[in-house]
Amino acid sequence: MAVNRRLALLIDGDNAQASLLGEILAEASKYGVLTIRRVYGDWTEPQLKSWKEVLHTYAIQPVQQFRYTVGKNATDSAMIIDAMDILYTAGVDGFCLVSSDSDYTRLATRIREKNMFVMGIGKQNTPRAFVNACDVFVYTENLVAESTPETPVASSKRSSKAAEVDKGNLERLFRTAYEATAQDDGWALLSAVGNQLRQLDPAFDPRTYGYRQLLHLVRAHPEFFDIRRTKVRGGGVVYVRMRQNGEER
Repeated sequence: MAVNRRLALLIDGDNAQASLLGEILAEASKYGVLTIRRVYGDWTEPQLKSWKEVLHTYAIQPVQQFRYTVGKNATDSAMIIDAMDILYTAGVDGFCLVSSDSDYTRLATRIREKNMFVMGIGKQNTPRAFVNACDVFVYTENLVAESTPETPVASSKRSSKAAEVDKGNLERLFRTAYEATAQDDGWALLSAVGNQLRQLDPAFDPRTYGYRQLLHLVRAHPEFFDIRRTKVRGGGVVYVRMRQNGEER
């Protein structure tokens, strides 16, 4: 992650949750410094009242876009136009687009064509085309889970969620990432596997499977992985090896 990367955060106010603004800012800040912060919407509409209550707290600039047609989201065009202006004039290194709307797919693709980083944040029902057009995509459902204090009941639900994972798909995804990163001795750096997983699926996130970290997800599936730790100065390095079908521990 490039923490010194300068990012423009553009939020579709009609298509994002104001209650998660703090979590959205924290997540986007993992990938860079948010030098531009804007949220788009028709501020004459009552449904954006929740945004008005948090804009000043988080120093977000509201951008007015009147709704010209009933039932039509007018913010996407304004946000896309601003993004293109920023792309060529603001000196940023990337964008964070907060929306679940497929209309931003071409925008994300255009940003990447300029060799810039693009991050998306949206719901799990976000069209796959938009997800795949981003370098990284984070589901808001994972941000909701992190913002809720862990209780015994919540912990139990998280474990149940992990148990419901399609192990076949998970194994195929991990095996592809492992084979692309494995060294001659058959072991792969866990961090390299994690980077490759994001290349294969921009929305890959251990939190989707009920775990905060990739290492925790790997440990939860000993039928797939062997794990090895190597001590180095200042800490340790984790390696993984994918187990072959039927291989015993």
